[in-house]
Amino acid sequence: MKSAVETLNPTRVKLTVEVPFEELKPSLDAAYATIGSQIQVPGFRKGKVPSRIIDQRVGRGAVLQEAVNEALPQFYGQAVEDNKVRPIGQPEVDVTEVPAKDGEDLKFTVEVDVRPEVTLPDYSAITVEVDEAVASDEDVQERLTSLQERFGTLKGVERVVETGDFVSVDLDAKIDDEEIDSVKGVSYEVGSANMLDGMDEALVGMAAGETKTFTAPLAGGDHEGEDSTVTVTVQSVKVRELPALDDDFAQLASEFDTLEELRADLAKQAERAKKFEQGVQARDKVLEHLLDTVEIPVPDGIVEAEVNAHLEGEDRLEDDEHRAEVDTNTRKALRAQFLLDAIAEKEEVKVEQPELIEYLVMSAQQYGMDPNQFAQAIDQQGQIPAMVAEVARRKALATVLERATVVDTAGQPVDLNEVTTTDVASELFEGHDHEGHDHDSHDHEGHEHEGHDHS
Repeated sequence: MKSAVETLNPTRVKLTVEVPFEELKPSLDAAYATIGSQIQVPGFRKGKVPSRIIDQRVGRGAVLQEAVNEALPQFYGQAVEDNKVRPIGQPEVDVTEVPAKDGEDLKFTVEVDVRPEVTLPDYSAITVEVDEAVASDEDVQERLTSLQERFGTLKGVERVVETGDFVSVDLDAKIDDEEIDSVKGVSYEVGSANMLDGMDEALVGMAAGETKTFTAPLAGGDHEGEDSTVTVTVQSVKVRELPALDDDFAQLASEFDTLEELRADLAKQAERAKKFEQGVQARDKVLEHLLDTVEIPVPDGIVEAEVNAHLEGEDRLEDDEHRAEVDTNTRKALRAQFLLDAIAEKEEVKVEQPELIEYLVMSAQQYGMDPNQFAQAIDQQGQIPAMVAEVARRKALATVLERATVVDTAGQPVDLNEVTTTDVASELFEGHDHEGHDHDSHDHEGHEHEGHDHS
């Protein structure tokens, strides 16, 4: 078999393949056998019909079609391997010549999107600036107050609702007099704004036993986003009483004997949190620097397919403004993915089993699933290679972070070793739902390409 590759653009190539008749003949023989076993010809036993009779009955074209369809994946895969092509997306095949008679060659061309070549910079030449890791008195007090609230108690009060109160309420939502949802005895902290739009405003000033109606878009279900008429009834009003800040509280809420020791520990926690924030800042800025300075073309066909799939899932195919937004997000996600894959390859990043297990456990927690059940589901869906690729990308970014120079706004060097760079990098795709997706999976081995969720 002979093959040649032509570069159409940085992300698309055209393969031209010529297959000698001798190499196609096994597939042609198999096609005759398959068709011969499916037809009945008087005078011949089933499966023993000669080739010339099959040609007369069904036509040589039908036999060639069967043979070529069976053989193309193998020859395509060989051409990909011989020319060191790295395809992504579905190949577009055009059969240009078929052997109308024995001895003639099979010829076909394939156009396919390919992974772009990425020229990587010297990581040690990258410098980014982050905020200082200074924990303020307010940071420490915020942690102390949060600890206080964990040990607080709720006490009923006989007055109207104020912001910060805890109420027990009954809720009933209707659209055009049709009841959509109804719940009773729901606990809610007034002012938290985590239930329904307008609910906080409705509750403030109400008393126990009072009922009020307001309009709010529903937050979930089949009618998500639709305006509904919500009736809220306050059953009880409570306030949270906090324990006094003294040595007794320190002994109750921690392993320390005095409030002073507890404050000192909370100050250390706040400083560690600031250092972690430095790491996250550095990670984001290093990635943005790379994306801004490294040329990373993306295949338009892959982008269009993903954008269409995303918009179709939202039933917003005709929303041009949203299409432009999703297109931008998709291109950036693909560029980041190609970049990190190139780094992982250059640095020969390896993913160890414990690292993959840790990532699977973390992902399972995000979906609220049992880790074992989550791992089984991922395996059944053929997603393990995509998961491995995702972990490799995180390790690749950690490699860059280790070599880049990080300084704070005061000009002082920042040592990210105090916050493990792999841990910092591990949050890179959190909430991307970019559901851990690998764009190198449309290769000649037939793996399925996956989509992103660019919400």
